[in-house]
Amino acid sequence: MPDLVIYDCDGTLIDTETLYGEVSLAACHALGLTEWTLDHYVDSIVGIPWSDGVKIIEAAHGRTLPPDFEQGIEDAVALRLEAELRALPGVREALDAIGGRRCVASSTSLAPLRRNLTITGLIDLFDPHVFSASQVARGKPHPDVFLHAAAEMGARPQNCLVIEDSVPGVLAARSAGMRVVGFTGVSHDRQRSAARLTQAGALAVIDDFAQWPGLVKELRASD
Repeated sequence: MPDLVIYDCDGTLIDTETLYGEVSLAACHALGLTEWTLDHYVDSIVGIPWSDGVKIIEAAHGRTLPPDFEQGIEDAVALRLEAELRALPGVREALDAIGGRRCVASSTSLAPLRRNLTITGLIDLFDPHVFSASQVARGKPHPDVFLHAAAEMGARPQNCLVIEDSVPGVLAARSAGMRVVGFTGVSHDRQRSAARLTQAGALAVIDDFAQWPGLVKELRASD
């Protein structure tokens, strides 16, 4: 029986991925990296710490990024967050139905992570159990943030269930010795995303939080 359910945030609980994707892709195109598409961004950047993403963009661009590149993206996204950021449909209802212990473990730095959960009205579902890759040595796909969350919550990794929207997140959960379910609710190509998450090790994939309580119940009953 899962003793602890661990939630990724961006692209799982809330749809910041679309905002960051649109803004970041536009910034890359402005630099001349015009061959990049949304698929390049999703496959290369989503699910990992931004510091690692910068290295990938620099390698593709073939030069160092301007010093204000990251801040420019954050400023552009911030202008849209208050007006556009919402929790995904059915999140609160699903979590209330599931009950039990839960926490967040995200690649997003702690301050913006808590800000985004507050904007979307979800912070009360998790507070104070909100954990970030900025609190550990390595980000996803390394297992550090999930192992940190489990340790802080007093849970054994094998008794944790993770829900993740990205391949690095699924790999991190698997590397931590946890079971993981994939989520494709914000993907622009759900079939492709589901295949990639399954290949990475997700034991199931859902695209709607209405499916989540029933799946958790099945997993608890199967133990």
